[in-house]
Amino acid sequence: MRHEIIQPDGWAKPVGYSNGISARGRIVQVGGQVGWDENCLFHSDDFVDQVRQTLINIVSVLEKADAKPEHLIQMTWYFTDRHAYKSRMKELGAVYREIIGRHFPPMAAVQVVALMEDRAKIEIQALAVVPD
Repeated sequence: MRHEIIQPDGWAKPVGYSNGISARGRIVQVGGQVGWDENCLFHSDDFVDQVRQTLINIVSVLEKADAKPEHLIQMTWYFTDRHAYKSRMKELGAVYREIIGRHFPPMAAVQVVALMEDRAKIEIQALAVVPD
């Protein structure tokens, strides 16, 4: 069974996310990932660069679990600067499509005061379901 996007009748179509998704299969929970590499080293303090690395980290965890980006059913983005997020949407969209593709699961985006890692500007938690 494939994942089914849920879009209530009469609702405006969301851009860059979906309102809901239905899936059946093996669950893969990806813990909060930040914009550092596999050795816990940050290579940039730029917001978009950190988003890129964070998404790469998510894909790496999915791959280890024999899952793919199209299996994502939920993402929660935590960032420390709402303006950095909103002012660079075009760049973020390009990075997202490059790494995740054109799969847009339900998402939440939340500004927080700080993240546990001092240099982190973004943390993303994700949930995937690999179909039966």
